[in-house]
Amino acid sequence: MILEPQTAESAMGIAKLGAGIGAGLAVIGAGMGIGKIGGAAAEGIARQPEASGEIRGSSIIMAALIEGVALFAIVITLLIMVLK
Repeated sequence: MILEPQTAESAMGIAKLGAGIGAGLAVIGAGMGIGKIGGAAAEGIARQPEASGEIRGSSIIMAALIEGVALFAIVITLLIMVLK
């Protein structure tokens, strides 16, 4: 059985597949991270209602940072998909 060399077209197909998988993993990771933040914030507010403002503020900042990293990852994977 002789294997044919990989063409540029099939290499781009594999790159696009990898980019799609990368975008999916970025979204899943961001969703899990923000879910953990929300759960921990709800638990913290339930334990100490007087600190709800501080907990809410820091959880919003952490969620925004996670969202920024996820957006960056998705932009990079989409650039890989679009550029040849």
